[in-house]
Amino acid sequence: MADGHQHPIEHRFNPYAENGGTVLAIAGADFAVIAGDTRQTEGYSIQTRYAPKVFKLTDRAVLAVNGFQADCSEFVKRVMQRIEWYRHAHSKQMPLKAIARMIQTMLYGKRFFPYYTYNILGGIEEDGTGAVYSFDPVGSYEREACRAAGAASSLIQPFLDNQIYFKNQTPAPGAAPFVPGNLPIDVVLPIVIDSFTSATERHIEVGDGLEMFVVVAKGRDVSQLASLNAEEIPATNPGEERVFIVRRELKKD
Repeated sequence: MADGHQHPIEHRFNPYAENGGTVLAIAGADFAVIAGDTRQTEGYSIQTRYAPKVFKLTDRAVLAVNGFQADCSEFVKRVMQRIEWYRHAHSKQMPLKAIARMIQTMLYGKRFFPYYTYNILGGIEEDGTGAVYSFDPVGSYEREACRAAGAASSLIQPFLDNQIYFKNQTPAPGAAPFVPGNLPIDVVLPIVIDSFTSATERHIEVGDGLEMFVVVAKGRDVSQLASLNAEEIPATNPGEERVFIVRRELKKD
């Protein structure tokens, strides 16, 4: 070099990629719906049209993951492994609240080289109520009535804020006040389908297929799911909470 000194050279290393897709979850009084599309992309290229983003953990808990697909797969595998260890050690399934806390510690433990995943956990608490927990990649989490994450979250979350949290809505004169998280399941499921249908029309990274997992509390009537061709996933402990899956086709363009 002209001054006779060698200047430092900056080297960059970025192991992450953004693989598109979107997930969401909505909690009801005694149920939770956790959904995700099946498209996996990189940039404007579709890598596969079936990459599941929603996974059953226990009879009362379902996890949706989105972000870097390799990290998502690895993280789900490790969560399932720890839940299995818990079941063998305690002869029971891990409660939903405990799973949320475990996920928080797992994410925070990797904060210096984090999993590039946005996680949403949904299911039934020990008191029989529906719950949704949302996480950022380094473990911060909170319980919510609804949450969307992923490529189309900026489109879907405002819609959920309006339909689930009743933001910018005014009750009719004399009507009961709106209560977030108290909608019936036959209202929530069309909201989920409409969310993904509209996002698919507007976002290239969302589409192909929709998988909706419905976790219902013990003893709850599930006749409303029959009209949706819901498939029940076999339970580890029959007679407890039940998990169903509903599949829909989305736009493939």
